[in-house]
This record gives sequence, C-alpha cells and structure tokens, in this order.
Amino acid sequence: MTDTTVHEVVLRHLSTPTELHVTEGTRGAPAVGQAMIRVEATGISFAERSMRRGRYPGQPAFPFVPGYDLVGTVLGVGAAADDDLVGQRVAVATKTGGWATHAVVDVHDVVPVPDGVEAADAETMIVNGITAWQMLHRSARVRRGGTVLVHGASGGVGTVLVQLATHAGIRVIGTAAPRNHDALRQLGVEPVDYATPDLVGAVRALAPDGVDAVFDHVGIESMRRSWSLLARGGALVAYGTATELESDRSVASVFAELIGRIALWTVLPNGRRASFYDFWGGKRLRPAAFRKRQHQDLAAVLGLLAEGAIVPAVAARFPLEEISSAVELAESGTIRGKVVLVP
Repeated sequence: MTDTTVHEVVLRHLSTPTELHVTEGTRGAPAVGQAMIRVEATGISFAERSMRRGRYPGQPAFPFVPGYDLVGTVLGVGAAADDDLVGQRVAVATKTGGWATHAVVDVHDVVPVPDGVEAADAETMIVNGITAWQMLHRSARVRRGGTVLVHGASGGVGTVLVQLATHAGIRVIGTAAPRNHDALRQLGVEPVDYATPDLVGAVRALAPDGVDAVFDHVGIESMRRSWSLLARGGALVAYGTATELESDRSVASVFAELIGRIALWTVLPNGRRASFYDFWGGKRLRPAAFRKRQHQDLAAVLGLLAEGAIVPAVAARFPLEEISSAVELAESGTIRGKVVLVP
C-alpha cells in the first residue's frame, strides 16, 4: 500500500470542544504485523474528555489523535499478517487514534464484528462492553440471583453493564437522572435518583441486606457510601473518579488516595472486598494473556449484541467534521448512551 490521505482530529494542547477541528494528514503503509483500517465508527467517551483536560493517567504527550476505540474495514496488512483480514469488518480498542478516517493498528488487537451488526452499534460495545463484562464477571464475579448497584446506569458503560447483569439473572439497582428512569425500567433496572440527598437510604430501602456488588466511577466520597452498602462477601469495583475531572488536585494524588483507600478496605476483616478496574491492566507484563482475555470478552459481548440479547445505546451519530458539536453533546450530561462519530 502507498501512503493514505487521512482526515483526523489532532489534540494539540489542552482544549475546549470549540477548539477541535478536522485536519488532513497521511498514514504510511502498515508495517510488519499491522493493519490499515478504514474507520466506520469511533466513539466519544469519558477518556477523551479527560485527555482533553490532561487528566487521563498515562495519556500520550500532545499532539496526538484521540479516539479510544473504533470499528472499520481492513484495507491492507503489512508483512507477517494474515491476508484474509483484508475486507473484514473489525473492532479495535486503540486508546488513541480513533478520531480519523483511517487508522493503523496491530493485527493482534482486531476482533471480527458479526455479520449484520451495524458499525455504530458495535462501536458502543468495544471499550464499554469489555469494561462492563470484565467488571461483572471477572472482578465482582456476581452469581445469578445476586443484586448489584450500578452508578451512572444510563451512561456508556452503565447501559451495557445493566444489560449484561440482567441477562445473567442478576437484579440491578441503578442510579441515574430521573429523565432516564423509564428507559432503565425497560431494561429491567430499579432506578434511583443519583442526586437524592439520602442515596444510601434509597438503596437500602430496595436492598435492606446490602448488595453483592457496586460499580462506581463517581469518586472517592461516592465509593465510601458504596462500600457501606455492600453485603457480607460483596465487592466494590471502582473504575474512575469522574468528580475529580475539574479538580485542582493532580491526577497522581487523586489515584494515590483512591488506591490507598481500596488497599485499606481490602485488608479489613469483614468479608467484603474492593478493587480498581484497569482496562489496560496486564498488557505490558502479559500481553498474550491480556489480548486473549480482551478478545474473548469482546467476542462474547458482540455475540450477545448480534443475538439481540442486549441492545446498543447510540445517543447520536455525527460526521467527523462536526467534532465540536459531537463533543459538546457527549459532555452535556443530557443523553443516554454514547455519541458515535461516523467518519
């Protein structure tokens, strides 16, 4: 392959949504073990919102192209890659690079998308689906008949998580804004207003004996309340600190406090446990095992999507050229599900 003309969004510095624009660049031919993807759908998630503010742990130095995941068709592959990949529609968790018309990825990271599944629908299930599946089945290990509390149940991860839980025969209590409660009820969720002054009391009214797991991305104060709601043997799975996004505290100090708190809870002799979910955990130390786990879990989620056992929540679709409007909507706090870019 020759160089490919690419339209992309380059994050050059700390930016507001109105400072985001599409520029033209090039991608070289895929190298050994790489694939060139024509991007059909890529998403806007909390990770990019954090990166735009320089508050995502481990984000690359500016400038870079954001975009945590994508769905697209393989246009070509480099040496040592399977030529049969060419023409296949695949899903890829990229961490960066998705907000573009074309992306070069490692062939070991691609997962086939089932026939009949639309690109935008599959896109909502990549990082959100892997995260939800692994937190529920690998971290919390909740059994059929159990009860869980999902904070942000109408968000990107939350919408997938509650469906995976109900599909597995698990009762779900979910916090969300009242405008999203009817939609959550249709998914089998018992909704609670996230802004109610006595959130602990509202949850205890529904689960007097406590819950078997809480999934909390809100922040440390929220996690303290979540910990108090666990039944004996229950698990708290933390996976972010959304309330610290606008904080003056350094990212390092926030996560140091969070990990310290989790370590303290873990050693308490009360039968409960706490953990922090890291999407990229283990990739550097055991890359083969990491990829196997990611592939298995994404394939499982996409399989359920193809069967209709779970449904996607695409809040809106935008062309790449409308990146500013897309980001503003994604960050507005008024939507349910995920905003998808369709390059």
